[in-house]
Amino acid sequence: MKIIILAAGIGSRLGNPFPKPLTKLNNNKSIMQMMTENISYIFDTDMINLVVGFKKDLIMESFPNLTYVYNQYFDQTNTAKSLLKAVKKYRKESILWMNGDIVFDKNILIRLKEYIDNDISFVAVNTSKVAEEEVKYTVKDGSIKKLSKQVENGLGEAVGINFISATYVEKFIKRLEECRDNDYFEKALETAIEKDDFIIKPVDISDFNCIEIDFEEDLKNANNLI
Repeated sequence: MKIIILAAGIGSRLGNPFPKPLTKLNNNKSIMQMMTENISYIFDTDMINLVVGFKKDLIMESFPNLTYVYNQYFDQTNTAKSLLKAVKKYRKESILWMNGDIVFDKNILIRLKEYIDNDISFVAVNTSKVAEEEVKYTVKDGSIKKLSKQVENGLGEAVGINFISATYVEKFIKRLEECRDNDYFEKALETAIEKDDFIIKPVDISDFNCIEIDFEEDLKNANNLI
């Protein structure tokens, strides 16, 4: 398995002059430091591939021992194309990937590891809230049916931590390639569910802390949970 962290974006909504994953939290650790430490609690850090773009040298200098993939079109593309850059390197391996701006409890990975060990593809979800601007989902026969910000009557939010079996990777690459430059990777997942019969399970992690940092308010909420 490979672990991919998407950290190429400019993160303009937070307003930092540096990559959002380098944002310091109240514990004096950056978002990325907390992410990599949490991952290393469960997995080998050699598995981590970091997709960078905006001011990439700042991240690379902060974490010199990680493996990097460069999205040179970071200012023109969204997460679908950043993910594609990395996944194409690992066509025969299962992929655990996450957005690079998430502050989360490491125990989430303990729960998810059970699914990974059993090669069950999943989207980690929070059923305790359904905000309009977040990626939402619906379920049919116990698996994800719809997955986007436009979903109506969503059952919860996708938190940005996902896994697909190696058997799905080739088709997933094709769906990512079909995405427009401004599409999120969820578009490729939703298309693969509809057209390729991908079985993607929702895994509820609502009982753990997990916040995606988009705005200053998100950062404050994350700091209150640390």
